[in-house]
Amino acid sequence: MKTTTSNSTSVSKLYCNVFGHQYNVTKQVTMHVKEYTCKCCKKQLTTNGNGRLTELTPTFKEINSILENIHTRRMLRSKQKMYATTAA
Repeated sequence: MKTTTSNSTSVSKLYCNVFGHQYNVTKQVTMHVKEYTCKCCKKQLTTNGNGRLTELTPTFKEINSILENIHTRRMLRSKQKMYATTAA
């Protein structure tokens, strides 16, 4: 059975297959962990524990969300400690 896809999707995938993906950072989770999206075919990637790019699965989305929450709380605590020491 043949599935129909839009013509623009086929062209963008063909472009990526020939010239490679053009990734843009869509979300910076921490200083080292980022999420990327290809501007042509909309493929999403993230960095894994080894620093390599892997496909952004629901598991990695959840991991990045939790990691972002931990990182944000840690940075807020660090700023509060810094202000407390300068005010004293």
